[in-house]
Amino acid sequence: MQMIDIEQLPGGVTPPPVRVGNVAIDEETIALEMQYHPADTAGEAQVQAARALVVKELLRQRAIERGLLSAEDHAEAQEDAAMAALLEQELPVPEPEEADCRRFFDTHRERFSEPSQLRVRHILLAAAPDDSQGRDDACQLGEKLIKQLTEIPERFAEFAQHHSACPSKEMDGDLGWLVTGQTVPELDRALQHLPEGLHERPLASRYGWHVVSIDERREGRALPFEQVADRVRHSLREQATRRALRHYLLALESEIGVEGIVLDDDAGGSLMQ
Repeated sequence: MQMIDIEQLPGGVTPPPVRVGNVAIDEETIALEMQYHPADTAGEAQVQAARALVVKELLRQRAIERGLLSAEDHAEAQEDAAMAALLEQELPVPEPEEADCRRFFDTHRERFSEPSQLRVRHILLAAAPDDSQGRDDACQLGEKLIKQLTEIPERFAEFAQHHSACPSKEMDGDLGWLVTGQTVPELDRALQHLPEGLHERPLASRYGWHVVSIDERREGRALPFEQVADRVRHSLREQATRRALRHYLLALESEIGVEGIVLDDDAGGSLMQ
């Protein structure tokens, strides 16, 4: 979806109006919707909110056209029920064949494997991303703590309780068993490649610097198709639904008309979520 980022507009210039058919979606409505679409910037949240409202209005107008909803009815529960009925009628998604499921499984075995697990302790030395001096100080403190821990590893709990800005300091810095995706992406990527033991340098994240110890690693293992068949079938069904929904919404956009926004390849993403 393309939309002018409100943060890039010159002072006093308002973004273009958003309209679906003859229905306008005003800035106040988009602003209220933004609370349900957290993002890194206000502009990104605005786009996500506007996308969700446009998709909902496209489906609402189609449901009215098909006699599934009255134009005067704005009750959320009835609108949701009408849209669900509409998609059930107009968006049939065939059930994946077992042969397709097995081919998908063979091509994406790593997605259906038991993930590796890491037992992690850390000390978070907090510093904001835009605080260069604070980040330098935190990094230097991390290096100092690592040097001391290399000599006396038993002090990790003490240092965590004294220095860490993470609630895990109450557990001596212990994060428990982690799998991929349970920490912020930049830290998550680094953890997956670390050997067991105290890491030799602090690791950076958006929250600051982390002194990290990998206490134990359990390697993942491949699972047989029979054990994950339902997950494979669900993945294929979800892919097919996304494709069908994308084409359906883009067709509605062309037929009904949308101004202020151009739906993109992820037109149905917010609806799928």
